[in-house]
Amino acid sequence: MIATLTGFIDELRDVGVPVSMVEAIDAMRAVESLDLVDKVALRETLRATLIKNLRHERAFDTAFDVYFSSLPAPLPDHPELADDPVGQPSSTAPPEGDFDLDDLLQSLLDALQSSDSDGLRAGAQRAVDRLAGMEPGRPVGGTYYLYRTLRRLDMTRLEERLMEAMAEGRELSEFDQRLLREDIASRLEELKRQLEEEIRRRLVADRGREAVARTLRRPMIEDVDLMHATTAELAEMEAAIGPLTRKLAARLARRRKRRSGRLDFRKTVRRSLATGGVPVDPQFRHPRPHRPEVWLVCDISGSMATFSRFTLQFTHAMSSQFSRLRSFAFVDTVDEVSDFFGPGIDFGSALHRITTEAEVVWMDGHSDYGNTFETFLNRYGRQITPRTTIIITGDARNNYRPTREQALADIAKKARAVIWLNPEPTSYWDTGDSTMSEYAAHCDSVHEVRTLAQLESFVEGLTFPRARVF
Repeated sequence: MIATLTGFIDELRDVGVPVSMVEAIDAMRAVESLDLVDKVALRETLRATLIKNLRHERAFDTAFDVYFSSLPAPLPDHPELADDPVGQPSSTAPPEGDFDLDDLLQSLLDALQSSDSDGLRAGAQRAVDRLAGMEPGRPVGGTYYLYRTLRRLDMTRLEERLMEAMAEGRELSEFDQRLLREDIASRLEELKRQLEEEIRRRLVADRGREAVARTLRRPMIEDVDLMHATTAELAEMEAAIGPLTRKLAARLARRRKRRSGRLDFRKTVRRSLATGGVPVDPQFRHPRPHRPEVWLVCDISGSMATFSRFTLQFTHAMSSQFSRLRSFAFVDTVDEVSDFFGPGIDFGSALHRITTEAEVVWMDGHSDYGNTFETFLNRYGRQITPRTTIIITGDARNNYRPTREQALADIAKKARAVIWLNPEPTSYWDTGDSTMSEYAAHCDSVHEVRTLAQLESFVEGLTFPRARVF
């Protein structure tokens, strides 16, 4: 068990989860008091002692499933399956020619209908035995075997049969039908999870934990490329955006609090009369700090689809932290979307309004930064003040159109600062139709922000310069 634990901890460190020696010792001491057959208790104990950040849970769960997949829970009603060697089909299983798929489907249907977890796991083992086609030593991933098994089981037909069985003899309202469909979906998801666990257990028995863990490694959520993130990964990132915007707001609040006012000479002299003219207690004028005005200008063109969804999520989260936040979206022209965000408005509704109501397409729907900046300057230029910080998010790919960089230069002269966040690697800047350098010349700073970690680094190092005085 010690070797398994140390291998598990090494795997966590290899994927980027910080685990100190003290935390590893704490985990091993906590495990001493557990019944190792109870995988739920083991998982949560290790999670509590080794994981400090919510974003590391995905890597933890993947590694745990690999390193402790050979500790199956007992099957009291199916002893012949519980005693089988890991990864081997049951010794009592019938020959391939005698295999009855309908019998397997009926046993799975009965287990799903009665929520029999032991029967469901036994059925999952039989399904993998007969349908996955696993061969020792074959370098095939678990996803392939899962696909083969689910295709043979025909999950759509299984869902229909389960729906008929659970609704038999009942008159269901539309609401009851919806609840029943959700219940059935959760039960089928549990079957899929059991199949995945069984396949993973057999792969570990065949190839070893380390080899399987390497094939299942996924990047930490903070290291996922925002331009290629999946919907599920964006949902995970959304959970991390809220704390990030709160950190940004807290940093600005601390900065305003720490600002010291100028020396008030008259008050200092008057206070010094009590000490014989010695200015022991200098008096300062109370500063009147202004809240920074933050404007977000987001490229939502097709090439920026995934990143723009992320930046709009960031905008939605920031709207609850900054009372003076204004938001703009653009493709080949720009429109203000500040009213689409705000307290009590969910992100899905805001995104739908942007795609249907915002006037962000002027000609052909391809990015035109030059026209966007000129339109922005003409419409909103008079509202820009020396306290306005403008944050632009986009890849600066202008489709070989005129850059009209002077418009951005005029915007920068009016604003406190112009900051550009580019989701492409710096090595891609100024390649093809990218005009990043031409626009960067008029920005106070430009940042490569391809990952959540880079965005967090940007927030940590962000400073708002003093308002310009003219």
